[in-house]
Amino acid sequence: MRYFIQLSYDGTNYHGWQIQQNAHSVQEEVEKALAVIAREKIEVVGAGRTDTGVHAAFYIAHFDSTNEGLADENMLFKLNCLLPSDIAAQKIYPVKADAHARFDATYREYKYCLSRNKDPFTHAYAEKESRKLNVELMNEAAKLLFEVEDFTSFSKLGSDVKTNNCKVTRAFWEEKGNQLIFTIRADRFLRNMVRAIVGTLLEVGLGKMTIDGFKAVIEKKDRSSAGASVAAKGLFLVDIGYP
Repeated sequence: MRYFIQLSYDGTNYHGWQIQQNAHSVQEEVEKALAVIAREKIEVVGAGRTDTGVHAAFYIAHFDSTNEGLADENMLFKLNCLLPSDIAAQKIYPVKADAHARFDATYREYKYCLSRNKDPFTHAYAEKESRKLNVELMNEAAKLLFEVEDFTSFSKLGSDVKTNNCKVTRAFWEEKGNQLIFTIRADRFLRNMVRAIVGTLLEVGLGKMTIDGFKAVIEKKDRSSAGASVAAKGLFLVDIGYP
């Protein structure tokens, strides 16, 4: 039987979602805990990678098990008892045998949080940015992302992907209290893409880059022409869409 599992996690202590040699991952912890409650080896397939230090408020993965009783509140309770305190499971539910957490996803949405003032309660989850920013210009530049197909300029060098093409459908900045938050939604994301986009949009907001300059960065398809990537701690995966 195939299941989907809904998770959230604080990525601070992990080298991202995916299992890798000599590194602590979220996937590893989830598989270990599921194996205990299912009483068999479990391999979990996630909706996508998140980089080292990146968080997920909403994450979906799928797994197969011969145990048909895992979609149960008691099993969910046991699973959360086994998971470390920085990973939580919200739901486990059966799906079609060919349902796929990664390939069936129609979009992913991320938020990046900047803290305008020093705040001891958000410093672990938001990058401090007290410089004066022109948010209106940053939003104007962000609209150009809707016209882009190739995001090579915002992709980590050496990434092992077949294409750098993505379709962005949402991209905007908004101020909420002490925070400035960037929201972006696309059908897929490249490694480091959101953090590179945010870093480059900050250059626009600081007056170091014009709107035309931002457009030129996109057209160059060269990572070295874009701004520096912002810190991972402010980035959250917040939604994944399915048909």
